[in-house]
Amino acid sequence: MEQAFHLQYALDTFYFLVCGALVMWMAAGFSMLEAGLVRAKNTTEILTKNIALYAIACIMYMVCGYAIMYDGGIFLAGIESVDVDATLGEFAAREDGFAGGAVYSAASDFFFQVVFVATAMSIVSGAVAERMKLWAFLAFAVVMTGIIYPLEGSWTWGGQDVFGLYNLGDLGFSDFAGSGIVHMAGAAAALAGVLLLGARKGKYTKEGKINAIPGANLPLATLGTFILWMGWFGFNGGSVLKLGDIANANSVAMVFLNTNAAAAGGAVAALILARILFKKADLTMALNGALAGLVAITAEPSTPTALQATLFGAIGGLIVVGSIVALDKFRIDDPVGAISVHGTVGLFGLLIVPLTNSGATFSGQIIGAATIFFWVFIASLVVWGILKAAMGIRVSEEDEYQGLDMVDCGLEAYPDFTGSRK
Repeated sequence: MEQAFHLQYALDTFYFLVCGALVMWMAAGFSMLEAGLVRAKNTTEILTKNIALYAIACIMYMVCGYAIMYDGGIFLAGIESVDVDATLGEFAAREDGFAGGAVYSAASDFFFQVVFVATAMSIVSGAVAERMKLWAFLAFAVVMTGIIYPLEGSWTWGGQDVFGLYNLGDLGFSDFAGSGIVHMAGAAAALAGVLLLGARKGKYTKEGKINAIPGANLPLATLGTFILWMGWFGFNGGSVLKLGDIANANSVAMVFLNTNAAAAGGAVAALILARILFKKADLTMALNGALAGLVAITAEPSTPTALQATLFGAIGGLIVVGSIVALDKFRIDDPVGAISVHGTVGLFGLLIVPLTNSGATFSGQIIGAATIFFWVFIASLVVWGILKAAMGIRVSEEDEYQGLDMVDCGLEAYPDFTGSRK
C-alpha cells in the first residue's frame, strides 16, 4: 500500500506541475497575441506589461492571494514542506483507497493556481492596450492578483460563503476550470478599466464612424493563438486534479479531446460568420473564434461528448464575432477583443454547464456569474478610479501618438522598420 501511495502521489504531483507549466506558457501566448494585434509603436510596452504582470501575480498570490482564496487568511503558510508520514497515514486510513481524492504536493497545487491568477490578469492587458500608463496598470495588477481575484476565488473554488450571505456551491454553481472564475473575471476588470480609460484616438469619429486600427504583426498573433490553444490543455486538463487511476486518466483524455474540439469549432464558425458579414475571411475573427471556443468549454470540458463540445465551441465562435461588432457600436474600444472572448463567451460557458452536468443548476450558474462579475467589476472600477485620481491612468495625446514603446520603455520592437534608427 505504501508503494502504491508513493506512486499515486508522484503521478498526481508530476501531472499538476506539467499542466501548470503548460498554463504558464499561456503567458507567452497572450504576449504574442497582444504584440501582434497592437500597432508597432506599442509592441515593447505591451510585452513589458505581460512579463511584469506575470511576475507581480506570482509574488502577490504567494504573499496573500493563496491564503485568502483557500484558507480565509492573510499570509501564505504551509506550502514549503510536507509531512510525508502524516500524508501517508491519511491515505492509508481511507476506505476508498485510490478512488478517493487526489494526493499531491501542496507546492504543486500553489504553482498550478498561481498561473491561473496570471491568466486572469493577462486578459486585462490587451483590452487597455495602447493608451494606458504602464505603472498605473502594474499598480492595478497588484490589487487584482493579491485581493480581487483571490476573494472571488474563495467563494467559488475555495468554497467560502459570499460575504457570509450565501454559498455558491449549495446553489448548484459549477465552473470546472474557470470560464467565469478566471476568464469572465479578467474581462470584468478589463471592462471597468476601458470604461474609465476611453477609446484610442481616432478609433471613433464624431460622425459615428468606426475606424479599424490594424495590428502590426498577424503572424505573431497567430502564433500566440496556437500557444494559447496548446496551453489550454494544461488549463482544462490539470483541473481534473488527478491522474493516478483509470477513471481519472480517462477523464483527462476526454477533457483534452473536448478542449481541442471546441477550439476547432469556434475557429471555423467565426471564420464563416466573418465571411458572411464582412465578405472576407477575417483572420483576427478566426483567432478570436478559436479562443472563444476554448473559453466556452472551460466551464465544463469533462461531461460533453466531442460533438457537443464542437457545437458549444462553434456557438462561442459566433457569439464572439457578434460581441466584438456590438462593443464597437457602443464605442467600447478593445484592441484585441479580450472582453468579448473572455467575458461574453465566458458567461455563455457558464450557462451551458447544466446541459451536460446534472450537478449544476441554471439558477446557480446565473447567481454565480452575477456574483463574479459584479464583485470584480465594481472592485476594479473603484481601484481604477483611485488610480485615475492619484496618478492618472491614460497617457497624454502626444505620447499616444508617438507610441508607448519610446515613452515608457525607451526601446522600439522594430527599430529598423519604424524609422527611429539612423
